[in-house]
Amino acid sequence: MEQNSKQPGNSGMWKLWAVIAVCAAPLAASYFTYYVIKPGPSTNYGALIDPRAYPMPALAATTLDGKAERLTAYKGKWIMLHVDRSSCEEYCKKKMHDLRQLRLAQGKEMDRIERVWLITDNQPLDTMLMREYDGTRMLRANSEQLRAWLPVESGTSLADHIYMIDPLGNLMMRFPANADANKIKRDVAKLLKASRIG
Repeated sequence: MEQNSKQPGNSGMWKLWAVIAVCAAPLAASYFTYYVIKPGPSTNYGALIDPRAYPMPALAATTLDGKAERLTAYKGKWIMLHVDRSSCEEYCKKKMHDLRQLRLAQGKEMDRIERVWLITDNQPLDTMLMREYDGTRMLRANSEQLRAWLPVESGTSLADHIYMIDPLGNLMMRFPANADANKIKRDVAKLLKASRIG
């Protein structure tokens, strides 16, 4: 009789432990995922930037004809920005081409985007280049100010990246060196779709 009286108790304990295990499993799985697998924070191609860490400075920029111009003049739109010297060699030309095509690829949303090239010297620009990329805002800017503002990946330079600035003037994304234009296009499309500003 004593054996029979113990069996229900043992059965109850096993059921209790089973319930605890079922309840704890999701928590254990989340800890395992976070601390062991360590998933990335997002599916963005570009690296997200905390705008609080890189506030937009009052750049000492000028237009090609020497008139003072602020980058903040383009607030209200999404800015695709790149930095390079006036000589604009092959990699620079590729970025210029990519930015033009990325804007066109957004279809009816393309007017929400400005393309800006910040030029880091005072040498003359090639006239054919200016004509080919008409519509790109070309500003001469202080290279020291740009280095102090724009973050780069380790082992790269400012000229290696394309940056995104949101319509409120916040630097918010950096694309890698030798970026895949198709992947940038997906990020830009997602930003435009998700945003009600700009």
